[in-house]
Amino acid sequence: MKRITRALCIALLVSVTASVQADGFVLTSPDIQGQLTNKQVFSGFGCKGENISPALNWQNAPEGTKSFVVTMYDPDAPTGSGWWHWQVYDIAASETGLKANAGNIAAAIAPKGSIQNPTDFGTAGYGGPCPPEGTASHQYIFTVHALKVASLGLQADATPALVGFYLGFHTIAKASLVGYYGR
Repeated sequence: MKRITRALCIALLVSVTASVQADGFVLTSPDIQGQLTNKQVFSGFGCKGENISPALNWQNAPEGTKSFVVTMYDPDAPTGSGWWHWQVYDIAASETGLKANAGNIAAAIAPKGSIQNPTDFGTAGYGGPCPPEGTASHQYIFTVHALKVASLGLQADATPALVGFYLGFHTIAKASLVGYYGR
């Protein structure tokens, strides 16, 4: 019983510490106002969107931040494991956001030195929402992770799961924004 109590106390202390570290760290977007639009929707898999990644801005990163990672994830995808739509890592600590369409690899407007790996669509860069027809709106969670390392040390072909694994070890704080889309 003492072990369980001690473990619960430690878990509570860790969660309280994490929330204090994240205090004030915020992610916003001028392009996301609840519902994602055709501008952000994927072009393919039966969807006919423009596939333009939204502009994202963050502020009040915690002290000790050495780099950022931005992810976009759909936990509602009917795969059993969700769907990774976008990951950008090794973003310099001096950055405070991503411009609209930064997820377009050919446009080359993502921050210098950042890496965009293949998503669950099988290609690198942004892949917008495209839930199955007739399903309820899906949640698309955009998250910026403040890291305690300057680089994840991963190649550009890293899988989304591998990036997530490394994030688990190096994230100081994170801030998220949710957009919704259904068809």
